[in-house]
Amino acid sequence: MAKPGNMAIDGADPRIYDQMEKELNAPADQPPPHTANDGASVATATAASAYNRRDFKIHDPTVTFEQYYYFAQQTRAEEDAQPRTGYDTTIWSLFFPSKSDGGVKRMPAGEKSEGVIAEPGHQRMIVSDEEWTNASRALRTATRGAIFYLITTDILGPFGLPYAFATMGWGPGIALFTVFAALAGYSGFLLWEPFMGLDSYEYPIRSYGDIGYRLYGRWMRHLFNILQSIQLLLNVGLIVISNGEALSQVAKFKLCFVVCCLIWAIVGFLVGQVRTLQKFGWLANAAVWINLICMFITMGGAAHSPPNYAGAASSAGASISGGALITPDANGVFPPVQTSGGIPDTGSFVGSVSGAMQAIFAYGGSMVFPEFMAEMKRPKDFLTAMWAAQAFIYFWYMFYGLFMYGYQGQYTVNPSYLGISNYNIQTAGNVFAMVSAVIAACLYGNIGIKVMYNNVFVELFHAPPLTTRAGKWAWVGIIPVYWAIAFALAAGIPNFSGLTSVVAAFCILHFTYTFPPLLSIGYLVKKMAMREGDGYDPATGQVTRSDAGWVRFKRGFFSRGRWWMNSLNVLYIMGALALSGLGAYSSIMSLKAAFANSTTTSYVCKSPLDG
Repeated sequence: MAKPGNMAIDGADPRIYDQMEKELNAPADQPPPHTANDGASVATATAASAYNRRDFKIHDPTVTFEQYYYFAQQTRAEEDAQPRTGYDTTIWSLFFPSKSDGGVKRMPAGEKSEGVIAEPGHQRMIVSDEEWTNASRALRTATRGAIFYLITTDILGPFGLPYAFATMGWGPGIALFTVFAALAGYSGFLLWEPFMGLDSYEYPIRSYGDIGYRLYGRWMRHLFNILQSIQLLLNVGLIVISNGEALSQVAKFKLCFVVCCLIWAIVGFLVGQVRTLQKFGWLANAAVWINLICMFITMGGAAHSPPNYAGAASSAGASISGGALITPDANGVFPPVQTSGGIPDTGSFVGSVSGAMQAIFAYGGSMVFPEFMAEMKRPKDFLTAMWAAQAFIYFWYMFYGLFMYGYQGQYTVNPSYLGISNYNIQTAGNVFAMVSAVIAACLYGNIGIKVMYNNVFVELFHAPPLTTRAGKWAWVGIIPVYWAIAFALAAGIPNFSGLTSVVAAFCILHFTYTFPPLLSIGYLVKKMAMREGDGYDPATGQVTRSDAGWVRFKRGFFSRGRWWMNSLNVLYIMGALALSGLGAYSSIMSLKAAFANSTTTSYVCKSPLDG
């Protein structure tokens, strides 16, 4: 799995974990030469411990919730004891993060540090408990300021929000976006709490799927990984198509549209060859400001020039009143810009629900929140960074969406920077948007390929790890295939907003609004079900549970102090599933109508924005 946190700073090499996982997951017929700890465990701080990290695999079904929870408490206590500068405690550290000092401080070695040693007679390498936990500490380098930038960089939603307001109207649009923002902040907390209770230096959480695995089992991990792979693949495709549209505008439609898209697919072939993201730190920070610059340029263009009437067929008005609001009269004069206080007349709820999916798209970064927390020196600080980022996103996205809707009304297109008619301003916005999109493509493509490769090819088909020579060559070969598939999928769908609605309904909505409460329920039930005397004993390696089955579940779910939260989360899940169903139906119907109307795909020379 990729290490997004390393985009913000020059941290430790994330491939350390890849090598250790390879060693720890080696076949059981090659047992390590040592069967007991040679020194006191760092995490347990006991004189003698039955715990030995080498006895377990990364995804080991024999490791219980109680073990994960025990070591997580030890890790949190160690993190709280780490010294922190006064600057790290100020609000300015969020917006102007200092360069990390290289990760969590290593703990002193025991009587004898094995390090990484070769087992006699075997090619397998053995990792000592101390080396494993110290390597885990070294990889945690990100500060809350870095996470703030990563969250705001990761989310690609601002340029679709004006389209959302155009299909929902002022009142419903503001209300829904506010609700989505509040719930996204709540969902971030629901992801943070299980992470804090399950992640440790001994058993680090590295992905969304790891949390699902520890609470519900292997099937949940596979479900998360599959949906995450689909979302990242389609996001890469969306970047290819949106940049293709922007490039076609910059070229004044003199360059064949499919060639414009193909150019960005080729760019992806090249930038995708970077396997680690730790050298892209300044780009991650710059991408936030690049997006803001693009937003300000677009707003200036919308305020001082008419809408881009040539792209009216791709605007929100195409789904309002049968397209009457964007149809020119006999003299070729287009109707004036119009806005609506309530839901516009779209003929059905499909158009408005599709607009709501664009608003949800703004909060698609929750999918990689666990990856961000996994890179933090103090995951406890994630809440501050996440809530600050959500507030930043809410304010600027809302302002931008309402501003653009007020000036362009029904002529708003998705993405909105394509709707500027003045060529000079249009080109400036397009250039900044393309640069920002390339940075996002580096992130999405890298993570997406690693999710697919590590969880499908390595785990199921025993492909060589990416740290090996064969794995590096496999990476080189997979990159063009991955980007080609992303291009083919996105280019074959004739409705850009319909495609973003599909991604939002089937993937983003679940990672942001369905899965967090589901994980929270699983975590709280297991945690609150533990009675006094239950838990993991590091001295004996035994797990004690007073009971099991329905009685234990009932006690955990209806525990005093958290029963209301579990009940609220059940309603939250049901609401999210209902909205997902509506979103899936509306996006499918929108795409069906686009195909029925013989709307062209991207496999043509004429740009969809060229009349």
